[in-house]
Amino acid sequence: MTSTVPPEADWNEAPTLLDGAMNLSLTAEQCDLAYWLGAVAQGTLRGRAETGHAPEAGTPAYMREPGALRDALVMELGYRSIAEEKATRILAHYVAQAPGLPELEFYTTQLVDEARHAMVFRRHLVELGMPAEGLVDEVARMSADYTKEILEPVEEFAVRTVRDEGDFIGGVAIFTIVIEGVLAPAAELSERKWHRLDPAASEIARGASIDEIRHLTVGSDILRRYLAAHPEYRPRLLDILRRGRRLWDDLPEEAYVLRREELFQEGMQRHRDLLDDYEVWPGRRLLDTTPRERYAAAERWTDEMAVVRLNHMGVPEALPVLGLT
Repeated sequence: MTSTVPPEADWNEAPTLLDGAMNLSLTAEQCDLAYWLGAVAQGTLRGRAETGHAPEAGTPAYMREPGALRDALVMELGYRSIAEEKATRILAHYVAQAPGLPELEFYTTQLVDEARHAMVFRRHLVELGMPAEGLVDEVARMSADYTKEILEPVEEFAVRTVRDEGDFIGGVAIFTIVIEGVLAPAAELSERKWHRLDPAASEIARGASIDEIRHLTVGSDILRRYLAAHPEYRPRLLDILRRGRRLWDDLPEEAYVLRREELFQEGMQRHRDLLDDYEVWPGRRLLDTTPRERYAAAERWTDEMAVVRLNHMGVPEALPVLGLT
């Protein structure tokens, strides 16, 4: 039987997040509710809806043992679950402000995507041995500083633009270029890092990345078409991007990521036998990388994605605003 799932949503055929976000073109009209119900709910998520991973993609027993490796993944999933919950709540304003049915349907599906991500991140914490009872409160407790210092300022920026200023297109720019554009490469790195150490965690990241391709490419297309029809909006877009860049530069996000990567660095050394021949990117063994090198790689991927997407949108003048020239 021939599959009707489009390649970008097919688990085996979908490109990596970086390749997809930089090379695919998708529109809100294409990625409507019917598309999501068929391609995503019955395609990408087939056999993976409840946990985010296939049953055979197990979590090794050592991932449930106390130690740096487990701590690194608990921190990653805890922070990401809170971030995705915040994204879900923010996107409710996008649905409310959507100017037409294509945008309303697309952002409704993105809202569900982000809520699903938060759910599967939490469920994997249970698979790692955290008690299901009281999990939400425990994750909120462990993520309190991260939420206050990183997530709340970003949430305030997006909600003020969409809800208070009534600027839907500005909100699309914030989510597509500032929020997703900065955070998405971390999902790519997560998929690669955990590939052998925790296949279930790697699959969860893979599923989220397939979704992010859709979010980034459709958001970029909405902006491209709006700017073509309303060139007078360009100064407003550049101002939003300038403020978004300044916001990210002022946030202590690097410290949180490096702490997690330092734990991962310590933990992976105890499993050198699994990783001896594993390359996290071509020509570079995961075992030979350092926390700062992995962080720098994710930042480089962020910049490469931004250059491609902004040129696709026809706003190369935004590159110096984001420090990309």
